[in-house]
Amino acid sequence: MPKPPLTALRAFEAVARLGSFGAAAKALFVSQSAVSHQVRHLEDWLGRPLFDRRGPRPRLLPHGRDLARDLTLALGGIEAACDRARAQSESQALVIAAIPSVAVCWLIPRLPAFRAAYPDIPVRIVYSFFGHEIDVSTVHLAFVYAPTVPALTGMRTERFLSGASVPVCSPALIDRYGGTIPPGRGFLDVGLLHDTDTSGWSAWFSRSGSTSPPTFEGPVFEDFNLLRAAALSGQGVALCPTAMIESDLAQGHLVRLSDVTVLEGFGYYLLSHDPEHDLTPSMAATFRNWAFAARDGTEFPGTILA
Repeated sequence: MPKPPLTALRAFEAVARLGSFGAAAKALFVSQSAVSHQVRHLEDWLGRPLFDRRGPRPRLLPHGRDLARDLTLALGGIEAACDRARAQSESQALVIAAIPSVAVCWLIPRLPAFRAAYPDIPVRIVYSFFGHEIDVSTVHLAFVYAPTVPALTGMRTERFLSGASVPVCSPALIDRYGGTIPPGRGFLDVGLLHDTDTSGWSAWFSRSGSTSPPTFEGPVFEDFNLLRAAALSGQGVALCPTAMIESDLAQGHLVRLSDVTVLEGFGYYLLSHDPEHDLTPSMAATFRNWAFAARDGTEFPGTILA
C-alpha cells in the first residue's frame, strides 16, 4: 500500500484546526483550491470522506475528527523536535557579537580567512550596539566600542583597536574644491558630517586651534557605517576612526586631511568569557588569538586550541 500523502495530511490538519479551507489556505500560503485538492486527494487515499460538506462550513466527520487530533499531536511533536535540533545546532556555533562598524569594516572582510583556517568552527555573527547592554549569556565573544574599559562580570576585556579619529573626505570632494581643503575654515566651507552628535567636531576644532563656529551644522548619522557611506560619496568631511578606514585610506577612497586626532580615549574592545565561565573555551580561544594575530598582521596556526 502506498504511503500516506504527507502534503495532503498537512492541508487536512490545517483545515480541521482552523475551521475552514480559506483559513488553511492563508496559513499555508497557497490557494484555497489547492487546499481543497489536497484534502480530496487524502480522502481518495483513505477511501472515505473526512468532512460533511453540506451547509456553509465543512464539518468533520467522527473519523475525520480522530485523524485531525492525532495529526495535530504528531505535527506538534515534529515541530518541537525540529526546534530542539535547530537550537542544538546554534548552540554549537561560535557566536560573535560585533558593533556594526567593526562587523562591516574589520570582521567581515577578514572572516573568509578565519573560515579557511578553521573550517570546523561554525560561526554566527550578530550585532551589538553602542550604548546597549550585551546579554553575555548568548554570545561567546563581543566587539564593543566604549569611552572607558568595559567591566562585565565573568568577561575578560581587552583593548583591540584605537578609537582615535581624524578628518577625512573623498578625493572627488577635494577635486570639486580646487584640489585642496584647508583644515578648519575649509572644512566648514565644504560641510561637516557628524557621528551621533557634534561633540567630535567640537573637540577637533578646540584641539586644532581653529576658530570654532557658533554652531556645528551638517547631517548627523546614528551609525558609523552611515557616516562612512556619506563621506565616501563626497557629502562632506567626517571624523572617522583610522582603525575602521584603513582599507579606504590605502585604496584612495578616502583622504586624510589633518594630523590632528581626537577621541583617543575611546576604543574598540574584545570581550570574551573568563575560562571558568566559557562553555566552548577551545573555539573562543582560537578565535580570540586569531583576531589579535589578524590585527597585528602575524600568522596564526590553523589548529583549534585544546
